[in-house]
Amino acid sequence: MSFVKCCFEGGEGQDFLDSFVQKCTDPGCCCGCCSALRPRYKRLVDNIFPASPQDGLVKSNMEKLTFYSLSSPEKLDRIGEYLFQKASRDIYRRRHGFVIIAMEAMDQLLVACHSQTLNLFVESFLKMVQKLLESTDPQLQILATQSFVRFANIEEDTPSYHRRYDFFVSKFSAMCHSNHGEPGPRDRIRLAGIQGLQGVIRKTVSDDLVENIWEAQHMDKIVPSLLYNMQSAEKYETVSCAEGGGAGGEEGEEESPPRLAEACLRDLLARASFGHIRSVLRPVLTHFDRHDLWIPTDFAVHVFKIIMFSIQAQYSYSVVEALMQQLEAGRGGVRAARAAVLAAIVGIAAGDSVGPSVLEIINNILTNLRASVARGAEKETEEKLYQEALINALGEFADHLPDYQKIDIMMFIVNKVPGAAKPSRADAMLQHILLKSLLKVGATYKTTELSKAFPAAFLEALLRLSSATEPSTRVLLQRILHTLLDRRDNVPRLAVVTLDYDAAGLSVEKCSRQDLIFISKHGYAIFSALYEGLQLESNSTENIACIYTTIALLCVELAADDTLCDLMLLILAIQQSSISNPVLSVSQQCQLQAVSISLAALLPHVAKLPRLADYIHKVVEARREECGHLLPPLQHDYRLSDPTLLPAKVPYLMMDQMAISECLKASGVECGRLQGAAPYCGGGPLQHRHSWIETGAAAGRDSLADIAAGTEPDSAASSPTLARQAPAECAGVSLEALRRAAEGGSGAERRDAAQRRRALNLAFRTAPFHHLMQVTQPKYEIQEKLEEIFRSVSEEPLLAPSLKSGPPLPDLCLY
Repeated sequence: MSFVKCCFEGGEGQDFLDSFVQKCTDPGCCCGCCSALRPRYKRLVDNIFPASPQDGLVKSNMEKLTFYSLSSPEKLDRIGEYLFQKASRDIYRRRHGFVIIAMEAMDQLLVACHSQTLNLFVESFLKMVQKLLESTDPQLQILATQSFVRFANIEEDTPSYHRRYDFFVSKFSAMCHSNHGEPGPRDRIRLAGIQGLQGVIRKTVSDDLVENIWEAQHMDKIVPSLLYNMQSAEKYETVSCAEGGGAGGEEGEEESPPRLAEACLRDLLARASFGHIRSVLRPVLTHFDRHDLWIPTDFAVHVFKIIMFSIQAQYSYSVVEALMQQLEAGRGGVRAARAAVLAAIVGIAAGDSVGPSVLEIINNILTNLRASVARGAEKETEEKLYQEALINALGEFADHLPDYQKIDIMMFIVNKVPGAAKPSRADAMLQHILLKSLLKVGATYKTTELSKAFPAAFLEALLRLSSATEPSTRVLLQRILHTLLDRRDNVPRLAVVTLDYDAAGLSVEKCSRQDLIFISKHGYAIFSALYEGLQLESNSTENIACIYTTIALLCVELAADDTLCDLMLLILAIQQSSISNPVLSVSQQCQLQAVSISLAALLPHVAKLPRLADYIHKVVEARREECGHLLPPLQHDYRLSDPTLLPAKVPYLMMDQMAISECLKASGVECGRLQGAAPYCGGGPLQHRHSWIETGAAAGRDSLADIAAGTEPDSAASSPTLARQAPAECAGVSLEALRRAAEGGSGAERRDAAQRRRALNLAFRTAPFHHLMQVTQPKYEIQEKLEEIFRSVSEEPLLAPSLKSGPPLPDLCLY
């Protein structure tokens, strides 16, 4: 009776009715009077709910609940659990209005309460969010996501070690892939999913004590979800973080899923440490492979640029490295697309690459090029696209490096070029590809001094390739020289063999002292390589035109009194080779004549030599009247009906060395070297090109040649296999011969001897040491020659039969 009696202790009439209405609000109560026995926090929670959900949260009662929570923080966990129970019942009964009110109340409590016991309330809050996300109503899912985002923005005082976000990552990722039938709800659900992922990232990345979001199980869901929304954009506009105002951008720009997904990806990458970069890159590469997103390359370039701009600059190399490791996977078209993406982003990484990482990137690109060449003609078109993309990547990377690193890269590349005398088809292709790479890098280099652009080892390697088997390879080599020699953009003006240099508008400046020192050291090697390049039977018109451009650039860049004679000697040697080299065709002979006269006309133009210009003009006019085919422009085919018009048949139309010397003397140029023999072979086979050394070495024997009149100082005198002819007078040394030997010969002979000595002296001062060793080696092996002599000795008697049977000879002759 006491329990029943207590139900009426509130008075009678109106007082009792008021008390009953206020207290009997719990649907689980069998009698309204039982609410008086319920805890206060439950009564406060019950009071925030209106009679009708359309009225919304009762604000005055919400303030009371908030005050109670702040005053008694130990009750927060109970308040949260009770709100969760009420919301769960309302979800089951589809009373979504009351669910929204409960969620709003939890949001306000979460924001208002900051204390040590907040973690206990958070557990109930997250259970509430999870319950709403599990519902099928998009409105409740969006509501739960918004609450979770607000929670993610709260900085907690103490971390929670046991809290896990697996469910939220999975659910938000699924919302990112929503396929709702209507575009409006679909975009809102996707936006909510992206916002939820962003909240998870912000909540977990900043605290190492909570769950590791960088694990593969999470990244495999987050990254593809973001990429899936980004690829639906109508166009891709990539800006750096600085240009875009950070990862977030402006508020109005985040209304579409692609923009918000991009901002979320930037946020994720900006928080990644070095060890976590690959955790993001692996699902990116997997997503592109699975969904064939490499072709076309627009989206791939967009994504990887976002990655490069978002991560810390010192980690850029790891992105390039990860992409290069994937280059060889897949079919040819995909490889080419990946290489194109690499070319688009590698320049971003170049600015922060130092030391070994630079050469490692270059080496990886060259390794991929070598592998592509080794595949041969398999899908040749796709392979060419792949190779071009790799070469572009190499050029883009080098373009952002300082000049000293570009030289190191070029030396690194040229050392990779195979240098076989007769390369295989694969080696020839590799030569071509690597030289194209070298040209791409060289195009980014700005030459200041020739000595810096051409270190000795680099120059030697380049000149070694000047006699490559393939004409196209030699063309590439000359273009590399053009790129490195040209400092004033004269290449377009000198690309075509011409005589009209006034109209070309060449830019000419005084040659520096450093360049003169460089050409004095290496000029002979450079000129010899260019000369030999013009003597090859396989030369095309393009080869000859390219070498013309190279020599013309040397004339423009090195126009000085100290170099005029060397350049003119080279030009005269080219003219002579067109007459004396038997391997050249008629077209090549005529082309060399046109090249030599054009270069001879260029020298007085850049060096301001009017007397020489007048002389060259007279030669040009004479040729124009009789042999116009010996003048520019170059023709691919010269059909000469009259053999008397060949260069060898018109010596009077050639430039004369003595006349040129006189012109230079009249202009005040020291031309002593020009009066000597040219240090280049005058045509013919080039296997032994330094024939002037032998002639110079023989100069010392000329004075003795006349001593033994009528004798031939050949090897027959000492060879046992040949019968030695007895001279008519064994001791026939006349007084006149001795006098001539003492005086040194006539004036002409002395001049010839002096000329040969100058040529020999010049050669030993300027020629590289290994060239001198090569040309001074005997034409036969000593061991073989000795074996031949010993065999002949064992087979033949020491004295010829004629000597045995004849009359006895004086001892001097026998000796």
